Amino acid sequence: MSFTIAIIGRPNVGKSTLFNRLVGQKLALVDDLPGVTRDRREGEARLGDLEFTIIDTAGLDEGAKGSLTARMQEQTETAIAQADALFFVIDARVGLTPTDRAFADFARKANKPVLLVANKSEGKHGDAGAMESFALGLGDPIQISAEHGEGMGELYDELAKLMPEPVDDDETEDDEPLTEEEAATRPIRVAIVGRPNAGKSTLINHLLGEERLLTSPEAGTTRDSIAVEINWKGREFRVFDTAGLRRRSRIEEKLEKLSVADALRAVRFAEVVVMMMDSQNRFEEQDLRIADLIEREGRAVVLAVNKWDLMESKGGGAISGLRRDADHLLPQIKGVPIVAVSGLMGEGIDRLMQAIQDAYALWNRRVSTSALNRWFEQAVQANPPPAVSGRRLKLNYITQTKARPPSFVLFCSRADAVPQSYLRYLINSMRETFELPGTPVRITLREKANPFAHKRKRPS
Repeated sequence: MSFTIAIIGRPNVGKSTLFNRLVGQKLALVDDLPGVTRDRREGEARLGDLEFTIIDTAGLDEGAKGSLTARMQEQTETAIAQADALFFVIDARVGLTPTDRAFADFARKANKPVLLVANKSEGKHGDAGAMESFALGLGDPIQISAEHGEGMGELYDELAKLMPEPVDDDETEDDEPLTEEEAATRPIRVAIVGRPNAGKSTLINHLLGEERLLTSPEAGTTRDSIAVEINWKGREFRVFDTAGLRRRSRIEEKLEKLSVADALRAVRFAEVVVMMMDSQNRFEEQDLRIADLIEREGRAVVLAVNKWDLMESKGGGAISGLRRDADHLLPQIKGVPIVAVSGLMGEGIDRLMQAIQDAYALWNRRVSTSALNRWFEQAVQANPPPAVSGRRLKLNYITQTKARPPSFVLFCSRADAVPQSYLRYLINSMRETFELPGTPVRITLREKANPFAHKRKRPS
């Protein structure tokens, strides 16, 4: 039986630090600046032998109706509604504030079990604030330090009283390896990346059919990389919304640096990356940099041109123009799928999800050794490698070492002398022959062992 806990409290009391401590990873961004967390984030937590779902929320704060602050509070209210119990966190060093008192009433009205957590209680400085918290009427405070891991035993004791008894299931074998059928049906990990205000969160909200992620005309609304589960026509996806990626020279604030690092981590974790562009400002320099980054990380790529509803001309000529621009500006992923969408209006969503599945299938493609070497022989005959320093390069054979992305080893003489232009020729020919458009392809050069290398040279 699953058990869900929401961490609530005013801004900057250490909710995200406690979340990271319980999930055992630095998933949520943490900074001294109040209000870092905006969207709610879920994770699988463990405390001793207790396992549960934990939800990190934005700090409870008052805001005008319709404002970003008010919508952040709506996200927190949704988390409270989903939870079985609440961790109400206060800052023991600061003591009680009027905001703490106001939102303690809010927590009581939720009519759910509440554990009062006095964070930042390390040393003697937090004792006074913890004693003040008795006035909230939420029970005895549990003094902890989420940053240093102090007080986790006391938190365990109180949480164990709330959680249901674990159900033993001897038939469940969690350590069994995945079968091919299970691997084929497990969720595809997808990261949505792009420049700020490209419409990433709006697109995911439309896929979910709810306002799960905060959106705003203001660029930079998203900070954390938030994962959501999506089912599209029976196929499961785990989709990561990420912060907008600007040029490094324009990133000055520490918080934005943390957000960008979190987005790059999501790219490395993903299997397919959707690179979103604004239809009004597409293929800008930063878009090309992001696409190149994805290719270097070896992820499957799909280009999504968002806000297509704002385009005056939407005919086949416009789509063909996108295709030409993509192939010209991104030759390293020639043939990459490109889909025109509108996250706000829902246009092109089916095509985008199908393109993600197709790109994932290509990314996992394996080519038989016999077919590979037939192609290799024909490619070398059609365009032999150039002579370098008057000596001919000898290419022996090629084999695929792995998929995800398709990676090959080419055995040859003088590996360091093979020109990059010739490798690009082989990769493009391979893409065309084996229908691998857009997916990253890796070719590693390896010199064939010389069977006579161990023999000593005869004296003259």
